[in-house]
Amino acid sequence: MCAKRLKKQIIRKKLLNKNRLVILNEDTFEEIFSLRLNLMNVFVGITTISIVMIALVTYIIAFTPLREYIPGYASTKLKREATANAVKSDSLIKVIEENSAYLASVKRVLTGELDKTQLSRDSIKPSEQKELTEEDMKPSEADLKLREEVALEDKYNLFEKAQPKVNVVLFAPVQGHITEPYSATKRHFAVEVAIANNTPVKAIAAGTVVLADWTPTNGNVIIVRHNDGIISVYKKAASLTKEQGDIVRSGEVIALAGSSQPGGSQLHFELWKDGYPINPTQFIDFN
Repeated sequence: MCAKRLKKQIIRKKLLNKNRLVILNEDTFEEIFSLRLNLMNVFVGITTISIVMIALVTYIIAFTPLREYIPGYASTKLKREATANAVKSDSLIKVIEENSAYLASVKRVLTGELDKTQLSRDSIKPSEQKELTEEDMKPSEADLKLREEVALEDKYNLFEKAQPKVNVVLFAPVQGHITEPYSATKRHFAVEVAIANNTPVKAIAAGTVVLADWTPTNGNVIIVRHNDGIISVYKKAASLTKEQGDIVRSGEVIALAGSSQPGGSQLHFELWKDGYPINPTQFIDFN
């Protein structure tokens, strides 16, 4: 027991024994610098410096761009770019799916594959539905102005001069000069009608809008399905006033004509019956 106590006293004495660190001039033995210290002070100093160095290195690795040079750490810029690319890829996939649905719906309309029993007011393209309020149902100032202009026009009403060849009375979508007539031999299943800018385009009969969108080749396009398997197609419009799934009445304005395509203001109009094109001039007077 005494030996252990003696050993501890010796160790404590060595640790606390004061020493002097002296720096002398080798030639003159002049004392330049001296420092009194012991082994305990040296140990505490070395430990403190080590802790500070470890903390400094940890901070540099964790919170500065130098960590990118250490294997295993990813670049912040690369992470941001990867996140942005993932968002863009998701958006592109959604756009491709919508375009595929659009092309498939146009194909069904033109080939007459639409089932009247399955047609509803809902859009053929899935979209988020929101509840309409009374404020949303109120017409805008532009809509009210357009309705007043349409109410004052009577030159588009064909009840006084139309002589239809079938048992259905069809409104002329517009009145103007036919620049290119219907020709089945040339596979031109439409009539091109020259009209003035902002001329109202009207529905030929009551029906449901199955397509209302812009296309690169034909500008704004709207397709309306009527009773008895009749489909009317309006292309090259400057703007549309109806959307997919809307119910339209006979003679109701569905678009405004304009120069959305090269070649001046004109309306490209097609008429289909049970999936087959028919000559619109047999049922509608455009003059």
